[in-house]
Amino acid sequence: MITEQTFTIKQTAELTGLSEDTIRYYEKINLLPQADRKDNGHRVYHQKDINTIRLIVCLKKTGISLEAMKPFLKVSADADPAEHLELVEELRSQRDNIVSQISSLQQIVDFIDIKLEEGRPRGECSDQTPDGVQEEFKETKTKPISVVEMSYFSASAKTGKLPNAIK
Repeated sequence: MITEQTFTIKQTAELTGLSEDTIRYYEKINLLPQADRKDNGHRVYHQKDINTIRLIVCLKKTGISLEAMKPFLKVSADADPAEHLELVEELRSQRDNIVSQISSLQQIVDFIDIKLEEGRPRGECSDQTPDGVQEEFKETKTKPISVVEMSYFSASAKTGKLPNAIK
C-alpha cells in the first residue's frame, strides 16, 4: 500500500516560502483548513495543503485581501469558471489594477532613465512623456483571461475550452 507523502510545518514553510507563524495564522483565520495532527500533536501537511498555500501566495501577490481569498479557496480546482463569474470578474478587476500599477511604475522608470542619461536629476516626476508632451491616459481594454490565468480551474484549463462569457 502506497502512503501519501506528508510534510512537517517546517518543510511546508520551506516549500511555500511562508513562515511557520504565517501558516499557523492562516489556519487560525480559517484560510487554511486545520492541519492533521500526529499523536504527539505536531501538524502534518499533505500535497493538497501545499497546493492551497501556493494558491494563497499567488492570490496575495495580486493584492486580493485574505478575506476576499476565501471564496477562491472554496472553489474546487475542477470547477467550471462559468459557474463562478463573480470570481472571474474579481480576477479581471485585480488584473486591471495591476496593469495600471505597471503603467505608473513604467513612467517612473522612464523618468529615472532620462535623468540618468542627463547625468543630473532635475525637474519633477509627472505624468508627462520624455519629450514633455502630456500623455493621454487611454482606457485599457480588458484582455481576456488566458487559460494559464485560469489554471486554478484546472478542468477547463486542461481542455482549453473556456465558456464564451469568459473569453
